[in-house]
Amino acid sequence: MQVEFPEKLAFLFEPARYKIAYGGRGGAKSWGFGRALLIQGAQRPLRVLAAREFQNSIAESAHALFAQQIDLLGLHGFYDVQEKRILGANGTEFIFKGLRHNVASVKSTEGVDICWVEEARTVSKTSWDVLVPTIRKECSEIWISFNTELEEDETYQRFVKHPPTGARVVKIGWEDNPWFPEVLRQEALDLKARDPVAYETVWGGHCKQVLDGAIYTHEILAATRAGRFGKVPHDPVKSVHTFWDLGRADKTSIWFAQLVGFEFRLIDFYENRGFALQHYLDVLTARKAERGFAYGEHWLPHDARNELLASERTIEQQMWAAGHHVRITPKLTVAAGIDAARQLFARCWFDADACADGLQALRNYRYDVDPNTQAFSKNPLHDWASHAADAFRYFAVAIAEPRADDRPVDAPNDRYARRRRRERDENSEGTGWAQ
Repeated sequence: MQVEFPEKLAFLFEPARYKIAYGGRGGAKSWGFGRALLIQGAQRPLRVLAAREFQNSIAESAHALFAQQIDLLGLHGFYDVQEKRILGANGTEFIFKGLRHNVASVKSTEGVDICWVEEARTVSKTSWDVLVPTIRKECSEIWISFNTELEEDETYQRFVKHPPTGARVVKIGWEDNPWFPEVLRQEALDLKARDPVAYETVWGGHCKQVLDGAIYTHEILAATRAGRFGKVPHDPVKSVHTFWDLGRADKTSIWFAQLVGFEFRLIDFYENRGFALQHYLDVLTARKAERGFAYGEHWLPHDARNELLASERTIEQQMWAAGHHVRITPKLTVAAGIDAARQLFARCWFDADACADGLQALRNYRYDVDPNTQAFSKNPLHDWASHAADAFRYFAVAIAEPRADDRPVDAPNDRYARRRRRERDENSEGTGWAQ
């Protein structure tokens, strides 16, 4: 088969456990990876997993890209493009999955020969920790392609800055793309002449210190310079307090924090979606058993007092009934909460490993773009980073709240919750931040 192919991506046809291509815009990474997989799948039976961090439907996957390449390569007689998968006449199979919050499905994927993680920049530490050991067939390979943004991104750190042994890592740009259109070539050159720094990040594939429109730009840079992202020990003498952003169809995020001296220590972070409250209570129990966390207060957003359709009790009441001391975060505007978080940041120390996914969200939390002016608006962009950032904002607002009687009204016959609350009041010396 004679096909045009980027010379820099020729390594895709050579054996290696990890094959990584990164760079700037227009490098033909997706086209090249898709084309290489289809060619190899036509040569021998392969089971290929095409994965992205976020994939809510097949339309958000690489399915359409493969279908397009099948036509361009003249392989439509060999491949059967079905609604959710692609099958080859020799038994080759392409399947498509999202990684984030899809642990069970990813872990159950057996017999994968090649896993291609596309648009891999935002893949979280948790997702990589699940995916890599899942791709365990003899001689299996993991292919990774992405445009660079932040040097602190988990994917960049794991596969470019500190690549695994034997990994093939290639930086590729628009100059290496044989299919690069002339109109975009001129745009790249114009930007290079007008703004060389912007050119290096957009087209040249160089990392940025911070994202455009990032909300905590100065705070993150200051914390980096001060070395406040690193190993942060858990103090077994101090209470661990948690700060929540709630969701079910959407994500629930939890920060775990301690006050030690004048420092706020962020020692853990957890996020998931699609689960009822009991799942997160089990997480608290597991952290207590595994890491010895002794809990103080659990701060919930105001919507924790809303009635649940499937329960007679609110989330707040359910947590009291489970034996947890609950507080409700004061309801402030988003702007006021962001200001509180900015003021707090200088006193925060983050465990870089345990809080990796939360930190990735804080670095990617940014303002939305006004569709009329194309300038950054005053409102944060609602995307995958929002929930962890919201939980951190609630953390900042909550710790400034003076202790008060902030307990919920019980359901009519909720004797257990009242009894547990009375026991805590009798036995506790106080769990406020000033204690």
